[in-house]
Amino acid sequence: MEIEFLGTGGAITIPRPLCHCNVCSEARNKGIPFSRMGPSIFVHGPDLLIDTPEDIYHQINRSTIEDVKGVIYSHWHPDHVMGRRIIESLSADWINHPPQNKKIDVYIPEQVDIDFQTFLGSSDHLNFFESQGFADINRLKDGASLFLNDTKVLPFRLAEDYVYAFLMESDNKKVLIAMDELNNWKPHESVKGVDLAILPVGIFEFHPITGERLLPEDHPVFQEEATFNETLEIVKSLEAKHVILTHIEEPNGLSFSEFRELEMKLKSSGLNVEFAYDTQLVKV
Repeated sequence: MEIEFLGTGGAITIPRPLCHCNVCSEARNKGIPFSRMGPSIFVHGPDLLIDTPEDIYHQINRSTIEDVKGVIYSHWHPDHVMGRRIIESLSADWINHPPQNKKIDVYIPEQVDIDFQTFLGSSDHLNFFESQGFADINRLKDGASLFLNDTKVLPFRLAEDYVYAFLMESDNKKVLIAMDELNNWKPHESVKGVDLAILPVGIFEFHPITGERLLPEDHPVFQEEATFNETLEIVKSLEAKHVILTHIEEPNGLSFSEFRELEMKLKSSGLNVEFAYDTQLVKV
């Protein structure tokens, strides 16, 4: 397997439109790796696209991807689904008659399927793609795995049970990918010791280098999101051979250079953790 980080930002990408803070200005001037698009990952081997943010078109055009065999969704949030028209762009044949559409398999875990029927019109939109011959919709019951090019993919719910992570196994290698929402999650024994764990970085309550408080203690976001320190506790519990943190939000206020400095600090403390950047390729 090879993992390609198409976008490593979150709901608020970097640079944030019209923002002139130091982080956004640097990203605007320098581009990758300082800039970050919305959250999406591609897994080469199974050729599986995980989530489709609004800027997925640009992400795929700058990527090394040659073919997309399937798309899977982790949860219903806008920053993970609002670029779903990419399925049409990848599949539709507007030249031949009758059209020779390429069908893409779309995999929807059980709770995601329920939520898609309620939020953002996702279910109607994907059903339309299926009716037009652009996609085959595969609804997955909890506990069910799928197999793509000799890779086993098991979606499973996190503690915030509307969101799914994915355990992938191929060639005696295991990869855990959690796109978002680690709040209150306690890793099960079955996912411990994986070769690679990809996790959301969490909310920075304190600046991880200076110790300065970044958000007020009573901020409501702490009721919904894991903090960076809580993410590190999950990292320790997982005992993965390698950890990459992504879903890095603009409001965290840290630059790419500061994340590099933080990597060195964490590694000196015994944690094999790095921070993802857009276009990064990692072989497992």
